[in-house]
Amino acid sequence: MVSRTYRGERNIDGAEVTVDGVALDPRLGLHTFTRQGFEWSYEGNGPSQLALAILADHLGDEDRAMTECAAFMSRVVAFFGNEWEMTSADVDRALANLGARR
Repeated sequence: MVSRTYRGERNIDGAEVTVDGVALDPRLGLHTFTRQGFEWSYEGNGPSQLALAILADHLGDEDRAMTECAAFMSRVVAFFGNEWEMTSADVDRALANLGARR
């Protein structure tokens, strides 16, 4: 698996999320929680879209991304600060921790 780095920041243009320096695909064709863009630091539609996008990109498995999305959003994305960074290893660790809590 290729190691990737996901980054988010808020600036004058709003919230921006990249994967390895390129805009992260919101995966609206997979599921649309919102068309208003990514958000984080709370639970809601914007954070759900971000969780889905990160998981779909990282896992390469749309079904699993959908299955894990709600828990990943509420236990990981909801706690991101204004600026955040997550590597592939961080995503794997978070998913392992989510699985352990079930």
